[in-house]
Amino acid sequence: MTKRILYFIIPVFAFVVILSNAFFGHLIYNSPYDQDINKYSIYVHLQDEWNSYPGNILFDITNVWSNSNPPQKNYSADPSDVSSLIQYNSNELQSQHEKSYVELKHEFSNCESSWKPMLYRYAIDILRNKIQFAQGNQLNDDPYISILPNTPLENQIETASYAQFIPLCTSQEYTSYEYSVSTNDQNLWFHVYFVPSKEQLDSYLNSENFDYYLDEGCSANFYQSFSGVCENVGKDSGLLVIIPDILNQSLTKVKVNLHEKI
Repeated sequence: MTKRILYFIIPVFAFVVILSNAFFGHLIYNSPYDQDINKYSIYVHLQDEWNSYPGNILFDITNVWSNSNPPQKNYSADPSDVSSLIQYNSNELQSQHEKSYVELKHEFSNCESSWKPMLYRYAIDILRNKIQFAQGNQLNDDPYISILPNTPLENQIETASYAQFIPLCTSQEYTSYEYSVSTNDQNLWFHVYFVPSKEQLDSYLNSENFDYYLDEGCSANFYQSFSGVCENVGKDSGLLVIIPDILNQSLTKVKVNLHEKI
């Protein structure tokens, strides 16, 4: 019943927005959202040395943070649409544990490129998100910050893995972040750790011994979906996400949400 009501409200609201734009356009194109949004993706193509070949991993990353120098303009375009972006890193072969892969990032993969929703876009996203909330797919109703149910996978076996470091964005020396990680494969586990720097990725790859924040909520093992809070982390910190080399899908999507707590 709730979904039917929302499906009716969304097009009606869109019509009202279009009509209101003619009279209050200067207000509609402001943004009510207090924090900046940094949204990007990382595409990983595994080569034939991997058990998961020819599997691919797509990290879909949203970083919501308090920018002390926010951009002067607000953008209404969908930040997940990268068709207009032209700056990509080169497709060079990289390796982990002597197994090669190709990694591709686009130009939004730094904290200098941020996005804020205009008022009309924000309102539409709110309504769309209500549907996800009503369905129980996430535990909060913020359209840009996803808090997900914790879903552990039991009786799993440790195996060779691919590791990805995902930096946070902050203007502070120390900050606190809530975060969530999930995959589109209900049977695929991951490990996630809040680590103090990207150097911990190298430490993991070289010896599998690395430093990470030990407080409750700062790490999780053998989960398909997980949300946590990690407090008082340094500005160079980020998530170390470890995906096992047992992919069953041609494209495994890993959704990562990071939110700097105000």
